Amino acid sequence: MAQSLRESSTHNWRTFNRHYVSEISGSLGDLGTFLPIAIALAVNGTVSLASTLIFSGIYNILTGLFFGIPLPVQPMKAIAAVAIARSFSNGSIAAAGIFVGACILVFSVTGLLRWFTNAIPIPVIKGIQVGAGLSLLISACGSMLKPLGWTGPSWADNRIWAIVAFLALIITNIYRRVPYALAVLGVGLIFAIIRTTLAGHMPGFEIWHPHTVVPTPHQWRVGALDAGIGQIPLTTLNSIVAVVHLSHDLLPDVRTPSITHIGLSVAGMNLLGCWFGAMPVCHGSGGLAAQYRFGARSGASVIFLGVLKLVIGLLFGETLVDLLKRFPAAFLGVMVIAAGLELLSVGESLNTTGARDLEQVGGTIGHTGQHLGPLLTDEERKRRWTVMMVTVGLLVGFKNDAVGFIAGMLCHWTYEIPGWWEKGHTRWSEGRLRLH
Repeated sequence: MAQSLRESSTHNWRTFNRHYVSEISGSLGDLGTFLPIAIALAVNGTVSLASTLIFSGIYNILTGLFFGIPLPVQPMKAIAAVAIARSFSNGSIAAAGIFVGACILVFSVTGLLRWFTNAIPIPVIKGIQVGAGLSLLISACGSMLKPLGWTGPSWADNRIWAIVAFLALIITNIYRRVPYALAVLGVGLIFAIIRTTLAGHMPGFEIWHPHTVVPTPHQWRVGALDAGIGQIPLTTLNSIVAVVHLSHDLLPDVRTPSITHIGLSVAGMNLLGCWFGAMPVCHGSGGLAAQYRFGARSGASVIFLGVLKLVIGLLFGETLVDLLKRFPAAFLGVMVIAAGLELLSVGESLNTTGARDLEQVGGTIGHTGQHLGPLLTDEERKRRWTVMMVTVGLLVGFKNDAVGFIAGMLCHWTYEIPGWWEKGHTRWSEGRLRLH
């Protein structure tokens, strides 16, 4: 543990010292998903915005220190969706987060999480990642950008600004050193401050006063059954399994966190913060892709973000709700699109040495050592692609990670049937020969 912490700290400091602008810009990449959900829950009184900022800031700092990668702290989306639709009380959403945290803790400690991960084929994992990317794109375009008019709902938030932000995003695909997220957040914050000032609702100093949330028996039942159970597959697949594989794909030179450690991290965050009214959170592949896309390469990025959240939450608390509500959805939507596109790109490496199960497979040409790549037949490539796309299609179509996962596994197992039959037949024949 001490050795790992020293390695992470060294990597964080070296990276931030050399590329501090990129690290700061990358730290803001996941705000496109964090802010809308946190604001929606805070407006309804379902969570405390101050507690959410403070505890998520603490989690950002700790994960940055221990893992050394830009690991995001995201809302638990399935729980958030149910809580918003049904106007959950703070006790019900706390119960949901604590329930999921307890389940993930059991899975991690018993080794079930690690066994489950080792049993999932790479095409299904990449299907979950690509499906998450498509889901982000659909969500950004459908719920954040589509409702905008050409000049409304505000001079600072409309389709024109969305087009400007998208064109800037395309340009920064070429000039990657431009701190896109930092620039967009800065302009969006200026717009939000102007709009809030005109409305006469500027934030003020409000020192955080912690309070505990103890769910009643009824809230335990509602939170666990109506929201918690649906979150478990999403957390396991997208927030733990997909995150570990994506961190290996994006940051191969940095120590990849173990499945168990990520699981314990998710469990610990919710078993602590939800008792104080904080939003249930997890790690997500979409957030990791977003922060990587905007320049983050180490844990220093999320440490910076964590300190920022912590200070703002402690000093301003709930008074920030009106300001954050006026942050342009046009900018947030385009940032979410960027995260989705980054996640989609991981599917390209399915049949190359970028896939973890093919890294050690391949050959070289003569004495040159030129790598040929994985030795897959056309049929094998087609099967792997089909399994991934079945996972993607059903995940996006049903808007459910568990459905996509089950469909992908069934497709994978179907392709394995001839091999199983041949092995069984061979063993049966060998048994008969021994008898004779």
